[in-house]
Amino acid sequence: MGGCGREQRNRRSGEGMDCVISVSGLSKRYASGFHALKGVSLDIHRGEIFALLGPNGAGKTTLISIICGIVTPSEGRVSVNGHDIITSYRAARAMIGLVPQELATDAFETVWSTVSFSRGLFGKRSDPAHLGRVLRDLSLWDRKDSKIITLSGGMKRRVMIAKALAHEPEILFLDEPTAGVDVELRQDMWQLVRSLRASGVTVILTTHYIEEAEQMADRVGVINRGELILVEDKSQLMRTLGRKRLVLELHHKLGAPPDQLAGYGLELSDDGCRLTYTYDTRAERTGITRLLQDLSAAGITFKDLNTTQSSLEEIFVALVGRRK
Repeated sequence: MGGCGREQRNRRSGEGMDCVISVSGLSKRYASGFHALKGVSLDIHRGEIFALLGPNGAGKTTLISIICGIVTPSEGRVSVNGHDIITSYRAARAMIGLVPQELATDAFETVWSTVSFSRGLFGKRSDPAHLGRVLRDLSLWDRKDSKIITLSGGMKRRVMIAKALAHEPEILFLDEPTAGVDVELRQDMWQLVRSLRASGVTVILTTHYIEEAEQMADRVGVINRGELILVEDKSQLMRTLGRKRLVLELHHKLGAPPDQLAGYGLELSDDGCRLTYTYDTRAERTGITRLLQDLSAAGITFKDLNTTQSSLEEIFVALVGRRK
């Protein structure tokens, strides 16, 4: 299938890394005519945390469903550790653990029976020690004999992850893993994902919470209207597409920025006490030195200044906005 060489124009780091999932020219058209994916090509590196970002309906779940063998593509190919997801379905799927958005469990089964059954589905022989470790890592051990129906929403989400990990997969897909869970549980899940990565598991997550990607991901993919807009190392993405703001705390209130400073695009706070100058970090000259000189010439003095970097959320909104 050609290996991991297709992302050179999108990827500026990670060359030579082992490729565990390779997606080539993937498209999906439904009978209704809806074009959910349009020629998506993507390589996932072994042992990384990859975050797939996109608005509702962008194609995130469709992409994951095809890789996991749940949905058949209209065009293109997917291989998982060299196994074609269609012609070698069983071998490819055995490497994958999937945590879907929906909480799909048998309400009247116990936690232990549920995860044991999931392990058996993949032909794995019984291993109570492994299942015990999984349940302890997910703070479920004390509830192992409880019926699913008695658990909170957050606990049910943990059971879904335990099911996905029961057969010891090398790759874990988390589709909106923290949707609808509280902040404390979200932090716990982030810690779990980091520990899984440390143990060698490759983690791919889709999320609406850009904070999630900013906290955890090694690389970020942005998908919109079925097209993969960009795939980039997270830190590189924030360096190359990020913008910085210089915020000046003024000595005296301003009614409006002077006309002679109009070229800087300054923003004045509602209380007239702060001026904000936004500049491109990639530019040869930021314009800050000239701005400070022109402020002085205009008789505007400031008592403090600080800079802030664009967040991943701002970068994401800008990228998606360009494609509308």
